[in-house]
Amino acid sequence: MLRGGWREILLRLGTHSRFHHCPPARRARLLQSQLFRPMNLREDRVPALESKPSELTCKSQQLMLQAGLIHPTSPGCYSYLPYTVRAMEKLIALIDKEMQAIGGQKLNMPGLCSAELWRASERWDLMGKELFRLTDRHNKEYCLGPTHEETITDLIASNGTLSYKQLPLLLYQITRKFRDEIKPRFGLLRSREFYMKDMYTFDVSEEAARHTYRIVCDAYCHLLSKLGLQFVKVQADTGSIGGKMSHEFQLPAGVGEDRLLVCPSCKFSANVEMVKPDQKECPACQGELTETKGIEVGHTFYLGTKYSCIFNAAYSDAQNKPVTAEMGCYGLGVTRILAASIEVLSTEDSIRWPGLIAPYQVCLIPPKKGSKEESAIVLTDALYDDLAEAVPQVEGDMLLDDRTHLTIGKRLKDANKLGYPYVIIAGKRALDTPSEFEVWCQNTGEVVFMSKEGVIELLSNVQAV
Repeated sequence: MLRGGWREILLRLGTHSRFHHCPPARRARLLQSQLFRPMNLREDRVPALESKPSELTCKSQQLMLQAGLIHPTSPGCYSYLPYTVRAMEKLIALIDKEMQAIGGQKLNMPGLCSAELWRASERWDLMGKELFRLTDRHNKEYCLGPTHEETITDLIASNGTLSYKQLPLLLYQITRKFRDEIKPRFGLLRSREFYMKDMYTFDVSEEAARHTYRIVCDAYCHLLSKLGLQFVKVQADTGSIGGKMSHEFQLPAGVGEDRLLVCPSCKFSANVEMVKPDQKECPACQGELTETKGIEVGHTFYLGTKYSCIFNAAYSDAQNKPVTAEMGCYGLGVTRILAASIEVLSTEDSIRWPGLIAPYQVCLIPPKKGSKEESAIVLTDALYDDLAEAVPQVEGDMLLDDRTHLTIGKRLKDANKLGYPYVIIAGKRALDTPSEFEVWCQNTGEVVFMSKEGVIELLSNVQAV
C-alpha cells in the first residue's frame, strides 16, 4: 500500500493536479463562418432550373436561391440546405403540437405504394401522368405516393375490426411526397418532391366525421394564425381524392395559381371552380364577389365511405355488428408553407420569416478587426454568453457572425437577406459608458439602442416552438 494511504494521495492530487479548480467549459458558440451555405456555385455544375434566371418571377424562389437556402438538383427537385432544414424542423414541431392536441397519432408509411391498392380505388388511371410509376425486378408495379388514402385504409382494414370505443381515430404523418408536375415552377411552391403533413381520420358516423372535420379545420386555422399568416378558408373541389366536402387554406398572393372569390360582406369564400363562370354575386348574401389569387397551403376532405367501402375498413358497434367507418383526409404542405410565408412576408431583397420558424432568432455582429471599435469584440462574446445563460429559449438559436474581416455593413446586409428576427450590433456606442448595443428588430423595422440588460429583457419575450 502507498505511504500515507489513499486519503493523502487524493489530497495531493487535489492540490497539485492539473484537474484542480478546472474552470467550467465555455459555452459553445454557433459561428456564421462554420455554417454550410453555398453561395458561389459553378454554373456548369448547377442543373437546369425549371425556369431561366430571367424568368424567376417568384420572390420566394429568388430569395431562397440567392441566400443559399435551397439548391436545384433537377427540375422541381431541391436540396434543402441547413437554414431551411432548421426552419422546417421548427414548423414540423408546431404541426406536431397542433395535431397531437386534437388527438392525432403520428406514424410513417412507405413512399413506395403498391399499384394493386391504387387500382382497387381506380386512382391508378384517374391520376394520369402526375403519378410517378415504376416496376421492380419482379415486374410488380408501384407508384411514389403523392398521398396515402389507399395505404392507410388498407392498414386499418388488415388489422381486423376496430371497436367503436377506439374511434375517432386520427392518424397522421409528415413525409416526402412525389408528383410528376408537367411544369414545375416557383421553387418550393410547385415542385416534384415535397414534404407534406397528411392526416386520415376514422369515425363512427357522418355526424361524428363532420365534427372531426371541424376540429381539424380549426387546428389549421390556429396554426396559420400562430405563424402570423393572413389566410382564407375557401370551399373547394374534391378533385381526384374525392369525397363529399372539401376546403382549401389559401394565402392571398399575386403569384398564386388559384383564383378565389371572396365576399367582403359575409364569410363566403370559394375557389372559382366552385361557382358558375359568370357568377358575380355572393350566393349567401347577394353581395358583390371580389376575385383574388392565392397559394394553397392546406386542403381538407370529408371522404365519407369512398375508401373504407373499397377496402372494408369497418368497426364494431355497441351491438358488435360491423359498420363501415366514415373517413376524412387532411393535408398541409410543409415546404409550401415555408416558401409561401417567405413569398407573402418578405421584401424584394430580404427574407422575412414567421418569427416562430426563423432558422435562428438572433444574429450578433461584432466590429471589424482593425477598426476603431475592435475592442468591442469581447463585449459581443460576453453578450452571447450572458444571453445563453439568461434567456434559455434563445440558447442554440443565436448565431455569432465571426467574419470580422468584413465590415459591419456587409454583414448587416447579409443578415437582412437571411431574415433573423433580431440583429444585435456592437458598434461605437458599445464602447460608451454605459455600453449600448444597436438592435435591429427585423419584423417590425425598428432600430433601437439598448444596454445589455435591455437586450436580455427584450429577448426574454421571444417565443420558443
